[in-house]
Amino acid sequence: MALKIKDTCINCDMCEPECPNQAIFFGEEIYEIKPERCTECKGHYDKPTCMSVCPIDCIMVDPEHVESEAQLFDKYVKLQGLAE
Repeated sequence: MALKIKDTCINCDMCEPECPNQAIFFGEEIYEIKPERCTECKGHYDKPTCMSVCPIDCIMVDPEHVESEAQLFDKYVKLQGLAE
């Protein structure tokens, strides 16, 4: 599952630099997550770093982008250029 930043985001700038896949960007009003780049940090860390550093817990699972752990890892492999 890709993650999503709720509209309660306070734009604290904590999450964007922590994302190993460059999935987080500043949108029109708040930070947003590109679902095609979000792997929930699979392949990088044990848990999503953006969720760990968010001071107000405004990052959640995006119900519109449900993926299995295997799909997230496959996405990680492709993003890292490790696929043959």
